[in-house]
Amino acid sequence: MTNRQNRIRTALSTALAPDFLEVDDESALHAGHAGASPAGETHYSIKVWSKSFEGLNRVEIHRKINETLQSEFDSGLHALSIKVIRPT
Repeated sequence: MTNRQNRIRTALSTALAPDFLEVDDESALHAGHAGASPAGETHYSIKVWSKSFEGLNRVEIHRKINETLQSEFDSGLHALSIKVIRPT
């Protein structure tokens, strides 16, 4: 697990108290693409659900996540794929 991956997990866990959270570093898949760094830690995907999302639409949920991770975007996170996993 990378340092940024740990920070993303910690930030989202603290802010959202998620019922489900999966954070994957996909930087290697984007080598050579815009925003990619040879050192990695630039492209991530998350799957998440939190009770704090109830009553929010998809845009509001994404905004909440992106605001939570603003410091990561400011320090080199280039892309974040977000999948909201709603309970069935």
